Amino acid sequence: MKLLVTGGAGFIGSAVIRHVIQNTDDSVVNVDKLTYAGNLESLVAVSSSDRYAFEQGDICHRAELDRIFAQYQPDAVMHLAAESHVDRSIDGPAAFIETNIVGTYTLLEAARSYWLSLDEARKQVFRFHHISTDEVYGDLPHPDEDPNAKAMLFTESTSYAPSSPYSASKASSDHLVRAWRRTYGLPTLITNCSNNYGPYHFPEKLIPHIILNALQGKPLPVYGKGDQIRDWLYVEDHARALYKVVTEGKVGETYNIGGHNEKQNLQVVHTLCEMLQALNPRSGQYTDLITFVKDRPGHDRRYAIDASKIENELGWKPQETFESGMRKTVQWYLDNEAWWQRVLNGAYRLERLGH
Repeated sequence: MKLLVTGGAGFIGSAVIRHVIQNTDDSVVNVDKLTYAGNLESLVAVSSSDRYAFEQGDICHRAELDRIFAQYQPDAVMHLAAESHVDRSIDGPAAFIETNIVGTYTLLEAARSYWLSLDEARKQVFRFHHISTDEVYGDLPHPDEDPNAKAMLFTESTSYAPSSPYSASKASSDHLVRAWRRTYGLPTLITNCSNNYGPYHFPEKLIPHIILNALQGKPLPVYGKGDQIRDWLYVEDHARALYKVVTEGKVGETYNIGGHNEKQNLQVVHTLCEMLQALNPRSGQYTDLITFVKDRPGHDRRYAIDASKIENELGWKPQETFESGMRKTVQWYLDNEAWWQRVLNGAYRLERLGH
């Protein structure tokens, strides 16, 4: 099987490619624009494989996509290319509309044209797998406000109610994918995941940002009271789930993917501080660096995923607990200072806490 992975130099996309090359016999074509968050160093372990190819390209450019489809003849598309940072979407939504909506439309049309050119046997095999987020559902009641909140989870049938320009753009792309399935018959699948974390995570997001600020003795900014709840999913567990869906999922279906780890942001920060204190002791406590900052506009209070469908129908469930995944993540950043120093020195100067 040959997979075309868009956004394969990003955090989740690179984990998918590493999983495919290291654990299957399939081949991968990685199409990535290499924006600020794309980093080919995350693929060094597999880049020399004869089953891996890289194309620097923009999913908004139809001619590039047509050439790539014609040249590589993929059996499936895994569409991960997206602008994904909520704060950036608030400051500059245009890039999110362009990449997440127009880019998805352009990719769908290129994939549809290619799919129509295939013989019937290959048409039956082809899949278009769109990778999305639980943020399209908006937020859930918080236990502080509703004693029954813990029983309320996002399911595949939860109505969409996005809160930020980012989540609205992803909701739009989900709707496009479903429309191309319904109108044109394109064999699509959609997955919506909870918050990912793990190795190679770009340092604007919460967990790597806290780890790296702590290691540098900088303030650990926490939005509001830090009581926002997220479900945390280790990225390598997510990669296994995505491969399971693209190879075994039912066409036309949506699968929610979660880690079964609901934690308040402040709990996450305290856990990181405790692990860092144990693995990399400092004079004074890392928790002394915690600083509360003004909350993000429109900040969702709680996300929580019901991942029973993918477990019951496809047999996937996360292998990592919150504690085991977090420990692996902290240790990776401790062991790979050269990587994150290059990222910090080259791509940006972060001023605000990520999602």
